[in-house]
Amino acid sequence: MIIPLVLTSEIPIYQQIHDRVVEGIASGTLPVGASLPSIRALAADSGINFHTVNKAYDLLRQEGLLHLTRKHGAVIARDHTSGPPHQDFVADWDTRARTLLAEARAHGLSHGDILDRCQALLTAFGVDGPPSAPASGSLA
Repeated sequence: MIIPLVLTSEIPIYQQIHDRVVEGIASGTLPVGASLPSIRALAADSGINFHTVNKAYDLLRQEGLLHLTRKHGAVIARDHTSGPPHQDFVADWDTRARTLLAEARAHGLSHGDILDRCQALLTAFGVDGPPSAPASGSLA
């Protein structure tokens, strides 16, 4: 997987790596068992510090999305087909989503605009529409 980075962005590089991997998992581009470049290889290929990549991979590991082993390297550990999320994740996600939605409203996006943008983003990840029944801990 090629991980596009914008070295001049205000978003920290480790966060960009994290976000691109999460997007790959969400879209199905990175299924369970898919390998990522080693920390050293990604750092060298991207011209960034080894510790920056290590921070991104460690964050993904802490979130349960990545296994890091000496034998197999960095391997995707979970994807959208792996079953329901842990309740701690859902609670944290609700908090972060609330803040993002509040920012959108504070900047003048209408309820309809926000819903349309959210649906477009979900569609980009291959999600066709709303689930038939809300999952436990969902935002419905």
